[in-house]
Amino acid sequence: MKGSSGDIMIRNRKASHDYEFLEKFIAGIQLTGTEIKSIRLGKAALTDSYCMFRNGELFIKGMHVAEYYWGNLNNHDPLRERKLLLKSRELKKIERKVKETGLTVIVIRIFISEKGLAKAEIAVSKGKKEYDKRQTLKRRDAERELANLRKK
Repeated sequence: MKGSSGDIMIRNRKASHDYEFLEKFIAGIQLTGTEIKSIRLGKAALTDSYCMFRNGELFIKGMHVAEYYWGNLNNHDPLRERKLLLKSRELKKIERKVKETGLTVIVIRIFISEKGLAKAEIAVSKGKKEYDKRQTLKRRDAERELANLRKK
């Protein structure tokens, strides 16, 4: 999906419906050559992706990056774990919140920076209850109706 500036932006639309974002971070992603080429073509999905800690490092699980069409035998595994690149201070802060309060870390979107690097926006988040989801939908519908009335 293309962003406003023409850059690639892949969103996790389900995330804002299922989770309440408490704190957001921008992280680099460690990718192989064919993975970055596929992401630049917009061939990635974040639907069931989440982040988990292992040995003090943060990894994305469940992110699907389609195999590069022109890749040969060296093509990547579409569902492999990918390491997120954050400062150690940020990693410790996120890990502390996840362990103490039982929050989760999810990927909100992936985009290409001005330097051409793949970046992930992640959020420390809390799962919404069913009634919270209904309230969010009601508020969004009300905002949409107000916007339509203003246009007329």
